[in-house]
Amino acid sequence: MPTLKLIFKNKTLENFPVRKGYSLTIGRKRNNDIIIENLAVSSHHAKIDSVGDEFVLIDLQSKNGSFVNEQLITSHWLKPGDVVSIGKHVLVFGYSEDEEWPDDGTDEIERTMVMDTNKYRSMVDKSKPETADPQASVKKIDTIAILSFLNGGSGKYKCRKSITKIGKHPDSDIVVKGFLVGRTSATISKRPDGFYLSYVGGASRPKVNAKKVERERFLYDNDIIEIGKTTMQFLERKPKKPKEKNLEETQSIPQNSAE
Repeated sequence: MPTLKLIFKNKTLENFPVRKGYSLTIGRKRNNDIIIENLAVSSHHAKIDSVGDEFVLIDLQSKNGSFVNEQLITSHWLKPGDVVSIGKHVLVFGYSEDEEWPDDGTDEIERTMVMDTNKYRSMVDKSKPETADPQASVKKIDTIAILSFLNGGSGKYKCRKSITKIGKHPDSDIVVKGFLVGRTSATISKRPDGFYLSYVGGASRPKVNAKKVERERFLYDNDIIEIGKTTMQFLERKPKKPKEKNLEETQSIPQNSAE
């Protein structure tokens, strides 16, 4: 099982297992899986999603950015030895010595979306730390996500997993067609404040309500999602409560004895 080693000033603070089928959130708030208490770190700074046998790091539009091997990224497929810098802390991704790590041969253009590093990093270094917590009053939601196919599919798909993977790879939860669509084009994840669609890879970016998703987009009820040749409507519904049995109906009524 791969791990993330959290380091601060050359001192290892903790090791976090990275498990297949689960996501890890990184940030300053207490409801993250990896908590980094530093004002340079956003409330919800980044996340790591499990996609097939691999793991992808996605920056959650953080104020000061996420860096992998000193490059500013929007998303990055993690490889052993990758050094993730978030604020003044470092996370090192790795496998145990006797464990093989997957290499699916994904095209390099799909593996990492990198921004202009040197200029932007100097701007980041000068930026002020975040002082306000915009999500301090966020309430946890208790709803389910349903994707209703409008084109390129039929019926509805209920997002039962914490992460729903959409792409042209056969192992995706929702397989879509399109020449420029990524093996994993996007994910839909549930967080305490709602559902988010995150762009993962591929030359063709997903769209929500006809607008391209650059990194991530909060999903509202009835949003229209376009990925490749597939169009879906996002529906957010409260789970149905099981019907309570009427005690009066279930009680057996004794037969009157003959007089």
